Amino acid sequence: MARQIKNTKIDTRNARDAIPIGAAIIYADLGVDGADLGYRKGKTGGKWVLRRYVGAKKYAVETLALADDRADADGVGVLNYRQAQALARSRHEALTRQERGLPDSSGPYTVAHAMADYLSHKEAEGGKSVDDARIRSDALIVPQIGGIEVAKLTPKHIRDWMGKIVKTPPRLRTKAPKDGKGPPPVRYRDVDLGSPEIVRKRRATANRMLGILKAGLNLAWREGRTPSDEAWRKVQPFREANAARLRYLSVDEARRLIEAAEGGFRALVEAALQTGARYSELASFRVSDFNADAGTVHVRASKGGRARHIVLTDEGNELFRRLCEGKAPTGHILVRDDGSQWRKGYHLRLMREAAERAGFGPDVSFHILRHTWASLAVMNGVPLMVVSANLGHADTRMVERHYGHLAQSYKADVIRANAPRFSMSADTSSALPLEAK
Repeated sequence: MARQIKNTKIDTRNARDAIPIGAAIIYADLGVDGADLGYRKGKTGGKWVLRRYVGAKKYAVETLALADDRADADGVGVLNYRQAQALARSRHEALTRQERGLPDSSGPYTVAHAMADYLSHKEAEGGKSVDDARIRSDALIVPQIGGIEVAKLTPKHIRDWMGKIVKTPPRLRTKAPKDGKGPPPVRYRDVDLGSPEIVRKRRATANRMLGILKAGLNLAWREGRTPSDEAWRKVQPFREANAARLRYLSVDEARRLIEAAEGGFRALVEAALQTGARYSELASFRVSDFNADAGTVHVRASKGGRARHIVLTDEGNELFRRLCEGKAPTGHILVRDDGSQWRKGYHLRLMREAAERAGFGPDVSFHILRHTWASLAVMNGVPLMVVSANLGHADTRMVERHYGHLAQSYKADVIRANAPRFSMSADTSSALPLEAK
């Protein structure tokens, strides 16, 4: 990453007049990563230059235009400071897009451009959810509103787009043609769009898409690609679209599921119930991630790209100690019956079969084990902030949304069990009259 440059005052003619001819180029921070606007003073006047960091402590410098030291700015060959800033940012952005293999954005900056920039930025940050965001953007954002110029986007554009999502059935996952020509065919699920539950789910989908869209547009706004964020800031998500209260297992139900699971999958189920970890996190655990003395297991990178330590109970610590016995530090803690690693989708059939043997319906998925850990922890009095940290959420909002009602139930139970009692009979429970004075 390029080093930060102090913003030397070169923004007015008077300031530049004081710079001696032949002095070293003076740079001002452009406010974008890896680029600076420079001013070079020569005998015939000053020139604006762009300096870009190209790695290995090296910079590339190119001349942009004349400065308006001796002639008024015309916006083409002679530029004032503000115009030079805009040209430098635009040139840097074009070169960066070219280096990354992204489409040219020399024309109007559209929603499609904003989403491409956002996904590229998110990928560089290493977030694990970038693939999901890209799939959603390619399916529901770019085809619908991708051609709209960001500066001309209106709240009505966005609200109409969200309404269309609600009125469209969910898409089925399809494969690309065998000959590799063309995109996968678009097919939709056969659902009743008049069903209140289906409408709720479609509104929830529209809300998630709004979040992805706003993230892309906010990045464009922060980088100066659009003068205002008002259009999307005014749009609010649909109300009452959150999922119904999550299904979770009781302790007895969890024991039934464990007994119904077999071999390596049983260990996977037990580990999920002891940690609340996601399937992908469980599959990535290595022996070196487990610290028996501290009673923790380390998640190297979660869905949001953040590492964390999951605190284990004594029972969970003993489970992981047993699973790690005889394995090399680099070995996976949880493996399949043949010793291979758990990979995407390997658990789905085994979960369906175990749930069926335990007497559960298709609503009991593997992810419910995560909800089970969180729900039982909250009902046992673990603070929401602690539950949120163990689950890997950035804050408590998600936990409050899904499990807050359980905390209220716990609070009521504790008060009813432990609040003061005065053993007042029915005859004495009413307030006593005050004596007349």
